[in-house]
Amino acid sequence: MTKVEDNGLHFTGTAGKHAWKGNLDSVAFDEAGIKARLLNLAQPCYLVKAEGQLGFTNEGRLDTASVSWDAAPSVDTASVLLDAAPSVDTVEALLVAPPLLPEQLGDPEFLAFHKVKYAYTVGSMAQGIASEEMVIALGKAGMLGSFGAAGLPPARIEAAIRRIQEALPEGPYAFNLIHSPSEEALERGAVELYLKYGVHTVEASAFLDLTPHIVRYRASGLSLTADNQIEIQNKVIAKLSRREVATKFMQPAPAKILQELVEKKLITELQASLAAKVPMADNITVEADSGGHTDNRPLVVLLPSIIALRDEIQQKYQYQREILVGAGGGIGTPAAALAAFMLGAAYLVTGSISNSCIESGTSAHTKKLLAQAEMADVIMAPSADMFEMGVKVQLLKRGTLFPMRSQKLYDLYRSYNSIEELPTEERAILEKQIFRKSLDTVWDETVAFFNERDPEQIARAANNPKRKMALIFRWYLGLSSRWSNTGEKGREMDYQIWSGPAMGAFNDWVRGSYLEESNNRKVVEVAWHVMTGAAFLYRLQSLKLQGLRLPSRYGQYYPTPR
Repeated sequence: MTKVEDNGLHFTGTAGKHAWKGNLDSVAFDEAGIKARLLNLAQPCYLVKAEGQLGFTNEGRLDTASVSWDAAPSVDTASVLLDAAPSVDTVEALLVAPPLLPEQLGDPEFLAFHKVKYAYTVGSMAQGIASEEMVIALGKAGMLGSFGAAGLPPARIEAAIRRIQEALPEGPYAFNLIHSPSEEALERGAVELYLKYGVHTVEASAFLDLTPHIVRYRASGLSLTADNQIEIQNKVIAKLSRREVATKFMQPAPAKILQELVEKKLITELQASLAAKVPMADNITVEADSGGHTDNRPLVVLLPSIIALRDEIQQKYQYQREILVGAGGGIGTPAAALAAFMLGAAYLVTGSISNSCIESGTSAHTKKLLAQAEMADVIMAPSADMFEMGVKVQLLKRGTLFPMRSQKLYDLYRSYNSIEELPTEERAILEKQIFRKSLDTVWDETVAFFNERDPEQIARAANNPKRKMALIFRWYLGLSSRWSNTGEKGREMDYQIWSGPAMGAFNDWVRGSYLEESNNRKVVEVAWHVMTGAAFLYRLQSLKLQGLRLPSRYGQYYPTPR
């Protein structure tokens, strides 16, 4: 037994009448040994008192306990007590914490429904930032990743589907379906691809209301089993931050939309009738203060509200399978992950911290900027896909002028009705500093782009000068994110980099560890450390609640290479 003068442990709770039996050599009384015992999450952890000292061990047993804990991942209250070590000493047992591995966090129904090992997912960062490599790496590790299909042409999405399905024929994987109010053809085309290739899980994001396309995807995957039960083949994870939008996804599809789809022969009468009995989404991701599209809502306020709404709707409709509610936005550290789980999250979604990982489909320069970001290095700026509506997205402001320049474009859009109305000096500034070419050339390139992608956009702008101006300004907003992804030389100050404050929190946490360098950030490694750290912090909190006072030096989880 290693004796120390003072390891800083203090117990102020009420000790039970149990004794611990085991080999005292397994008990750690020094700081390093105590940390090692606390971090051994696969085994129970006993706080014992021997010769006036407090220490921890993962071995031995409680000799009068009515409940014992087997090794993780499950807790079996009917199991036989652990055998004592050959050399047995009896000392006072003050506390015991059961095994808790990261696989046990979250809702087991989520794990079973998506056939994953961890209740940790990576959201669909647009334009392939959530890349094929990222989705495949996560899938092979038993985690769900969603490919960032938003903003990509159909051919690019189709290639991604083929590659991911080849690497993960049994899953798990998901694809993004983003609401595109200004480019409906993109949303419709994505749904057609997903139905064609049998993509059975989508992450629906940025929806303001239900559309025929998301309803078609959901209803097309409904059928009856041999025992007359509804089988849901096309799963929907809806990412949102408003109660009114959550209500739409928690309820069955609108009858009017279903009937229109039947009339167009896009779904069958049976599918329409089944769609009236199931919610539009299986899972709801509550998106708090995230990168990209966000309402900047605090998770501690938003998540309980959406969970309560789910409970109200479940009571009304009595669905066979309850909608599961997860949390995203602000999840960048083990403490944030644990907080989300304690608030009732069934699963977690990360974005910003995954953007900085090596599998991310963005450039090395962007990853370096993300790895240097502080929590305050973010700002809201106009969104490319919903520019005319005044919608904003959260971005990194450090190392780029994009937020300022995009806001200038939106201010000009609000102030003038056409490109021709722009003051000469303003137009000169735009052409020299932002576009770096004449606005006439930009318009020609915009026409060529949309003639291949969505010709209706050009037709709508033909007799609408304001619309034409919006498309010209969106040229810059759209390309800026692609420049960031591809690492366009000479355009570094125009990079549009989606990020939330979680990025800065993550950087603070990993500073001094091997994950401080962006080249070491593998998405599965990051996920594993966030979840393991959360499980470790849960163990500490459970011990504190039982009366143990732990010095702060024991309460930090720092990632080390596995």
